[in-house]
Formats: sequence, C-alpha cells, structure tokens
Amino acid sequence: MPGLIGTYDKGRQVMLARGVYGPQEDTLLLRDALERETIGTGTAVLDVGSGSGFLALAAARRGARVTAVDRTRRAVLTTRLNAALAGLGIEAVRGDLLAPAVGRRFDLILSNPPYVPAPDVGLPVRGPARAWDAGHDGRLIIDRLCDGAAGALRPRGALLLVHSALCAVSDTLERLEQAGLPAEVTDRRSVPFGPVLTSRRQWLLDRGLIAPGDDKEELVIIRAERAA
Repeated sequence: MPGLIGTYDKGRQVMLARGVYGPQEDTLLLRDALERETIGTGTAVLDVGSGSGFLALAAARRGARVTAVDRTRRAVLTTRLNAALAGLGIEAVRGDLLAPAVGRRFDLILSNPPYVPAPDVGLPVRGPARAWDAGHDGRLIIDRLCDGAAGALRPRGALLLVHSALCAVSDTLERLEQAGLPAEVTDRRSVPFGPVLTSRRQWLLDRGLIAPGDDKEELVIIRAERAA
C-alpha cells in the first residue's frame, strides 16, 4: 500500500496511506488523556475511528488487548500495517462505529470521531472529509457514540472522547448522562484554525458558531465512566 512515513510525538512513526487521517492536535490530546488511564496486560481497549492506528498502538504498547475500528478500508489496512511494523498485536476491523463490537465489552473506549460542522447535512460518502465532517452541527457521529457506548463498556469502564467546542460540549455531557455514563471535561486545548475551518469561516460566522475575529478552536476531552 503506497504511503509515507511521518515522525510524530515522542519520536513515534506511523505510515499513512493517502486519505487516512494522521495524528494531529486532537489525536495527541487524546493520547495524553489515554496515558493517565490504568492500562495493563489484558485491559480490553476499543479504538473507534482508528485512522492511522496511532492511539491503538499507544494502548497496545502498554499491554492492552486492542480492537481498532474504522469505516474505511484504507484506514484499517494502515492500522494493520503500523501494528505489524511496531511488532504489536492489534485486531483492526472495518465497520460502522460500535457495530463490530456488538456482544463484546471493553474496559476503555477511545474515539477521535468526525466532529467538524459542515455545510452538507449528511456525512460524506467518500474522500478525506469522511475523517472530519459530521453534518451541520458536527454531531452526527458523536450522538451515536454517546448513545451506544454504555452497552460496550464493562462496569467501571470508561469512554474517552475528543471533539471541538464548536459542536456543543454541554450536549455531549447531557447525552452521556442520560445514557448512564456520568461525564466531565478533563482536558482543553486551544489550537489555531486549520485549513478546513479557515475555509468555512464565513459559514461558521453565519451560523453563530464563531465570533468575528475568532481564529482558534478549543478541543476538549470528555471522560465518561459506567457505574460499577
């Protein structure tokens, strides 16, 4: 599979195929949150929307049994390749969000889902935008994860979810609470607008999602835990 090698945080390298989402600020923020979790041999981890497999690899290096899911064939193949290059055993499967995990339970679910508000109402069906566009409010994927995560977690299992403040952090906290997963914001990071948000500045202004002069996006980590 054609790709390129990129060096990322802490000297880690991953191979990227064209169109596969590589580690960026949101990935690294989620990685930092992952490092605070208690993980050891036998910890069952589910990485939903694995992209390059960067987060799945981080969990596997600590001894976790990792299942990585992505809806694109290229991402799944990239995750498998990066796991093989790192000498790590990761189960990488293609599927729609939590569907491949039906009937299974995990100690930890990680997700860096598409969350960028977009002019198109629905999800893109092809192209790199599948990794970030998520409808007018950016919540087409987040809401489904909030509704389904509890059923895939063991008692005291946790969900770590990253998304932008542009897609209503309070709605995510409320939705997780309603699903039986009390949640809180554990991390925040402000990053400059990238090319996608810069290109949509006027549309975001018109929708009231940003104020005139805004040029930074706040990323958050939400941690939710299932009761014992």
